[in-house]
Amino acid sequence: MSEQFSRTEMLIGKDGIEKLKNSKVAIFGIGGVGSYVVEALARAGVGSFILVDNDEVSISNLNRQIIATTKTIGKPKVEVAKERILEINPEANVEIYQEFFMPETEGIIDESVSYIVDAIDTVTAKIELVLRANKLNIPIISSMGTGNKLDPTRFEVTDIYKTSVCPLAKVMRKELKQKAIKKLKVVYSKEEPIKVEKDETTKKQVPGSTSFVPSVAGLIIAGEVVKDII
Repeated sequence: MSEQFSRTEMLIGKDGIEKLKNSKVAIFGIGGVGSYVVEALARAGVGSFILVDNDEVSISNLNRQIIATTKTIGKPKVEVAKERILEINPEANVEIYQEFFMPETEGIIDESVSYIVDAIDTVTAKIELVLRANKLNIPIISSMGTGNKLDPTRFEVTDIYKTSVCPLAKVMRKELKQKAIKKLKVVYSKEEPIKVEKDETTKKQVPGSTSFVPSVAGLIIAGEVVKDII
């Protein structure tokens, strides 16, 4: 028994550890939610990762992303996350793509992927990921909105068609229905979003966030991925 995963093995057995070691999880979006998915899966013993994110760590990420520290500001998120995975488990395999996943994006996922995690914000990209997962018959879990919320105890794991309240889930339900997608496992919150002021300088509606809401969604997602794999 590897000392590193011995505590986990007590709960999921040697078989479970082996399944995780032989699995490959693709995580799209390494932000407030995705960075915690990566963290928990690396510590659980997942053997191979595909990380996809176009962004660099910025100072405004410090309040919620586990990869964001004053030392990592300005570095590509996928590179920081890869380094972190390898510091936790040097035997892990990590492929990184510093790009913005869109419907025209080619490659990245194929039949070798065991699970897809959608932790991206853009609806078109989220829909495309679900379509590809369905086509390749790969299990997928999708994060709904975690911004503008303060209560981490309100998250639920359910099917997209059973969601309510969440504005992002509403858009996803409509889009997926039009594309004849029958089901999608999601993590969403029934908490009403808090109304926040527009950013004065950019005039954009930037969502507010905390250290303890997106992170919880990410950890719930990681738990679902691990349970489904084993």
